[in-house]
Amino acid sequence: MTVKQPAIASRGMVTSNHPLASLAGVEMLTRGGNAVDAAIATMFALTVVEPMMVTIFGAGFVNIRLADGTSTVIDNYVTVPAAATPDMYEPIPGSIDHKVKDDLNEVGHLSVATGGTLLGWATAIEKYGRLSLGAVMEPAIRFARDGFRVSPYLRAITEMQEASIRRYPATAEVFLPNGKVPAVGDTIVRADYARTLATIAEHGPDYLYHGPLGHRIAEDMAANGGILTMADIEGYRVFERPPVRGAYRGYEIVGPPPPSSGPLHIIEMLNILEGFDLRAMRFGTEETVHLWSEVMKLAFADRFEYVADPASTAVPVEWLTSKEYAASRRPDIDLARAQQYAAGVQPASSVESTTHCCAIDDEGNIVATTNTLHTGFGSKVTVPGTGMLLNDCMELMDPTPGRTNSIAPGKRVLSSMSPTIVLKDGAPFMTLGCPGGLKIFGSVCQAISNVIDHGMTLQEAFEAPRMWDRGPFLELERGFPAFDALRRGLESRGHTVQSAFKVAGGMNGVMRRADGLLEGAACWRADGAPIGVSGGDALVEGGEQPMWRN
Repeated sequence: MTVKQPAIASRGMVTSNHPLASLAGVEMLTRGGNAVDAAIATMFALTVVEPMMVTIFGAGFVNIRLADGTSTVIDNYVTVPAAATPDMYEPIPGSIDHKVKDDLNEVGHLSVATGGTLLGWATAIEKYGRLSLGAVMEPAIRFARDGFRVSPYLRAITEMQEASIRRYPATAEVFLPNGKVPAVGDTIVRADYARTLATIAEHGPDYLYHGPLGHRIAEDMAANGGILTMADIEGYRVFERPPVRGAYRGYEIVGPPPPSSGPLHIIEMLNILEGFDLRAMRFGTEETVHLWSEVMKLAFADRFEYVADPASTAVPVEWLTSKEYAASRRPDIDLARAQQYAAGVQPASSVESTTHCCAIDDEGNIVATTNTLHTGFGSKVTVPGTGMLLNDCMELMDPTPGRTNSIAPGKRVLSSMSPTIVLKDGAPFMTLGCPGGLKIFGSVCQAISNVIDHGMTLQEAFEAPRMWDRGPFLELERGFPAFDALRRGLESRGHTVQSAFKVAGGMNGVMRRADGLLEGAACWRADGAPIGVSGGDALVEGGEQPMWRN
């Protein structure tokens, strides 16, 4: 029995982690827009109604597959400011999560990287959408101007970040009205942000990247110890990249390439798992969870060794996603005992707060896009007078010099985002993604396996309990059946188990069923909601009249 219920439709589907955002996407479909218009409208709306997760000055990827089979990935991920240095933060000894003294890479002006979200979304609309940027932004402007309801989820994250939010008056004014965390059901109005969005809708992304909004960001940085400059903003570039591809039990997996590590490691893990009969092992058993744990640790070992900005690091994508490499790593797994793993040896000849949405239209265009401002409410900085929150994506860079993903000027930040499209016989079968930082690609991979290996519905696959392990701890959601017995069994195999309420965030996506209908789903871990479009235009006199069948 799932917490939420799926939506079924025939002519289009939009899923996201907020019902108003999904509604914005559906509005585009009913106005003659395509899946690209719907997805980007949904994302703009999420910057308003899910403000702790995404901003127009953030980071992300837009994974597009058009009805004619064309596939492309728009990379609008953040870049490191030119004035950054490898030793600009003081790492906390022993930290495995990039923690630094005084949280300077997570809170405040020094944590802000050069955001590409707005330019990436505008590029998607210009090249692949049907509607104008202004039309696509209309719902977001409306929600910001008129206000939206505070959900238990938004309140909980605001409570978690309250102390940091209070340090920045322009942020506190909106999200701590009257100096307090808003109650569930209260209305938040973002008037300054509505005006900023309306001006962008009129003037386009140049208003930020070559205009007044960019200058306001740079001036606020200079006045508060930040290093981001107008030159960084003007120099930002969006890239279009071919997707990374893999195969699993007759399905094709398609997702963003580096600097996203997610789909690369999803394919790597699925390749290893393909050698095991997961259906016979059954979901949630001690044997299955142990296997997932070991495969996940193998992938993380390779991630830390090999994956970074492809402009600065030769990422061995073809090797890591090959069936041959998976076969070479499979014997390293002990099915009886937990281990720690080193990265694979490359042949000499080879060269937490985020959000997601999916959209598909009645022509077969499909989009999966994940975007972030990184931790809850990002840097907590709102540029005064703009209503716009800034990211804290510098926390994603390794603060220790001399490593694969260490800080370097202009470097594109490494991501775990996994907006994934799954094809069957060359046609769209499923699209999905979720927030969750380093836990994203393991969670998406488990959902894919839940559908393909365990025969779950999309809703079941998304809501099923998850696990995560990069070492030294194995995190288990408490929803696993016979949790205490499972925990004891895993500990007897050498795992150090930590229970968790949730692993990663709200997953959402769309699947095309065998009967041709679209099934949209969103799980309990966020405010997600699928909204579909059925029906169609009326029949008119002179047209073919359908025959009624009992």
